Amino acid sequence: MNSAQNQLIQLQVNGKAQHCSAETSLPTLLKQLGLNPRLIAIEYNGEILHRQFWPMTQMQNGDRLEIVTIVGGG
Repeated sequence: MNSAQNQLIQLQVNGKAQHCSAETSLPTLLKQLGLNPRLIAIEYNGEILHRQFWPMTQMQNGDRLEIVTIVGGG
């Protein structure tokens, strides 16, 4: 058994505690949270995280994410 896959880490998502496995990528986390990646913007540890970097971003213990839904209108 791989201990890294079984280890849970704690994150803050929009100010609330969330847990995921230590090997979780950002797109996987978004899927677990039921979010549509095309309709959101993400601040990752205080910085806007451009979409091109999402696939290579691995969640780390203590990460802080602010996820904002993009709303169109006129």
